[in-house]
Amino acid sequence: MPKSPRLTASEAEGLLLKKGFILLRTKGSHKIYGMGTKRIIIPFHKGKVLHPKIVSQVLRAIE
Repeated sequence: MPKSPRLTASEAEGLLLKKGFILLRTKGSHKIYGMGTKRIIIPFHKGKVLHPKIVSQVLRAIE
């Protein structure tokens, strides 16, 4: 099984916005994006790489 790519929060946000997700709301450092019934929560921590589970959720959502 290949490794998932390393993404920052802003890179993941760009992928979601390009695919048609919209920003629903923010709570603290977390931004919630949605499209239809799908909802993705991205934690925005400066200089940090997202956890592989969050990266896989993003990649599954944009397929």
